[in-house]
Amino acid sequence: MDPYVYIENDRAVEQPTAHTDGQNTPRGVFWRGGGIAPGFKIEDVLPTLTDRAIRIIRERAAKPSQPFFLYLALTAPHTPWVPKPEFQGKSKAGIYGDFVAQVDDTLGRVLRALDEAKLADNTLVVFTSDNGADWKPEDKEKFAHRANANWKGEKADIWDAVHRIPFIARWLGHIPAGAISDELGCLTDFMATAAEITGARLPKDAGEDSFNLFPALQGKKGKPIREAIVHHSSQGMFSIRQGDCKLELGLGSGGFSKPQHIELTPDGPQGQLYNIRNDPREADNVWLKHPDVVAKLTALWRSTSATAVQGPVSGAQARLLARCNWSWPGSNVGFRADSRQRDC
Repeated sequence: MDPYVYIENDRAVEQPTAHTDGQNTPRGVFWRGGGIAPGFKIEDVLPTLTDRAIRIIRERAAKPSQPFFLYLALTAPHTPWVPKPEFQGKSKAGIYGDFVAQVDDTLGRVLRALDEAKLADNTLVVFTSDNGADWKPEDKEKFAHRANANWKGEKADIWDAVHRIPFIARWLGHIPAGAISDELGCLTDFMATAAEITGARLPKDAGEDSFNLFPALQGKKGKPIREAIVHHSSQGMFSIRQGDCKLELGLGSGGFSKPQHIELTPDGPQGQLYNIRNDPREADNVWLKHPDVVAKLTALWRSTSATAVQGPVSGAQARLLARCNWSWPGSNVGFRADSRQRDC
């Protein structure tokens, strides 16, 4: 979205005095028209941010005892798909796959910078994503690549292709190499996890939807860290997951995939219920078979929405919550429940 500029601290590095018409072909090479800084090149954004991240790491090497937090928000593989020439044709999955290959190189460069700065032993690195890929049926027909593995749906949907994201962590001496955890987690858990690692004490009214995942990163086993989690689609459909059960409060994808919405019928299911362990592709809707599970998870979702608001709420916020039955302030709200439900 315009204006296309780099921001350093609270100032634009260069003013958007030029104009771009935008582009929308071929698929994935998309950006909107608008103001742009004369020196801003769309294809150079990812390398520029990577170079800056590496520079910061090298600067921190001079002060190894001083903690630092680096949030490197990658522009890839989101649109516009603009891999640099050295990555074009490398993936056999089109320009999207080539852009993913560039992401891999980016991560490698950051890890090498930490090694060279001798900061790797005392740095937790987390590589993750905010949602699943925009990989459509026609992309699957054209390429063997499966950006969302075999999960159902794509970016923006209520189905699991959207909400199962990569989460890779490295902290030498603290996280076992090659370990895999099936612990349920959410990006909101970063706050509580970071607080635990650094010894910070969060106020009681901060991070209510955040849980400490550090035991899972360490490979420790025990009771579930978070018993349930709420998901949300781009068009306003909610879902709640507890144990092996996932309840989706509507029919259809609620996002990009077709059908986006299916009209309800009096005798048919009013939503979707899946046993994710037995039915990971969400193919067998058991809503009508387990009304008790539907009732329990629906009540749990409603109670969470009702209690998600903390502190004073404006009249406009209250009306919005009442009209949409949304949680506040975000859609990915995690919470604890009293028991796990496995009979769906």
